[in-house]
Amino acid sequence: MIEWGEIPIGAPATDERRSSDELEVLARYAATDLSGASAPEIIRWAADVFGKRVVLSQSMANTVLAHLVNEVAPEIDVIFLDTGYHFEQTLATRDQLRSRTRLNIIDVRAPQSREEQEAALGADLFKTNPDLCCKLRKVLPMEEKLKDYDAWMTGMRHATALHRKERQVVEYDAERQVVKVAPMLHWSEAQVLQYTLENDVIVNPLMYDGYPSIGCAPCTKRVAPGDDPRAGRWSGTGKTECGLHI
Repeated sequence: MIEWGEIPIGAPATDERRSSDELEVLARYAATDLSGASAPEIIRWAADVFGKRVVLSQSMANTVLAHLVNEVAPEIDVIFLDTGYHFEQTLATRDQLRSRTRLNIIDVRAPQSREEQEAALGADLFKTNPDLCCKLRKVLPMEEKLKDYDAWMTGMRHATALHRKERQVVEYDAERQVVKVAPMLHWSEAQVLQYTLENDVIVNPLMYDGYPSIGCAPCTKRVAPGDDPRAGRWSGTGKTECGLHI
C-alpha cells in the first residue's frame, strides 16, 4: 500500500485552486510514489489529495475506470463529452452508467450545436478538417471545463497506443495547468477483460461488433481482426488522436 505521507504536499484536499507550481511539484513526486500502485490506490490518492477538484473523463466504450471510481470514490465528477456525433450505442452506454452507479455524470457540449457548426463550416467538417472538428467539439469544451478542476483522471493506457509508452501514471499538463492521472496506464487488454467479466462492467456493445476504439460515428470504422485497435479511428487521414492527450 502507498503511504500518502510520502508525497510532501499531497494533503489535505482543498476547495481552493492550487498554484501551477504546486501542482507541478505534486505531480513530479506522485509519479514516483505511485509508479507501482494499483488502480484503486491511485484513485483513492487522487480523491484524498484533490477532493472535488478532480474529475474523470469517460468515453463510454469500456467503463472499467468509471466502475473503479464508483467503487472507490464515487464523489468524483465524471465528464462525458457529448459531441453531437456519437453512436446511439455510446449515448445508451452513458445512460446505463448513469442509472447503475452513484456517479455524477456531467454532459459537456460545445457552445455551437451540431446544426450551428454545420451551417457555419459545412456538414462534413469531420472529413474536410478533422483536427478542427475535434478541437471545436471535444478539445475546447474539455479545456473550458477543466478550469473548474486541479486534476484530470483518464483511462489512458500504454496498451492502446505505442506513442503513449513514455507516459506516467501522474503527470503535469502545463498547457492546461492540471495534474493528469492515469490509474489504468499499465493495464493489459487481458487485465481489462478479466476485470470487465468479473465485475459485470458496462460495455458499449459496439466493442463486441468490431469497434475496439470508439469515437464519433462519422470518424469510426470497424477494425479487421489483428489490426491495431485504433485503426478504425479517422481511417485514411493519418490522424491518431483527437487532441485531448497530446
